[in-house]
Amino acid sequence: MLVAKAGLDGHDRGAKIIARALRDAGMEVLYTGLRKTPESIVQAAIEEDVDCIGLSILSGAHNALVPRIVALLKAQKAEDILLVLGGTIPQADIPSLKEQGVAAVFGPGTPLDTIVSFLRENVRPRTADLRA
Repeated sequence: MLVAKAGLDGHDRGAKIIARALRDAGMEVLYTGLRKTPESIVQAAIEEDVDCIGLSILSGAHNALVPRIVALLKAQKAEDILLVLGGTIPQADIPSLKEQGVAAVFGPGTPLDTIVSFLRENVRPRTADLRA
């Protein structure tokens, strides 16, 4: 699992809480740090061979950042990496984000158990993980 903060968003408390909860649940978690570009997020996801990107956005830039990340994943033939989104995302934007390929959107106050359960049920090991 790669937890990423994209764009100019400088608030990472929520991302760190999620990363810790996922680690406590037994998942391997990498955190990118603040102010990463879509290109650096996708590159890190591919280099680290992650099964899921958890993108945290509080800046309101989700409608610009998500399409770019989805396009980069497709260009790298890595669209099998599950993409989930967290942060302050208006309800009206969620259907469009899901149409673009976001598997789930977790807003403020989502119970950590809900996120962990969703990931356990929906994350599938990537083909590269099956190498012998």
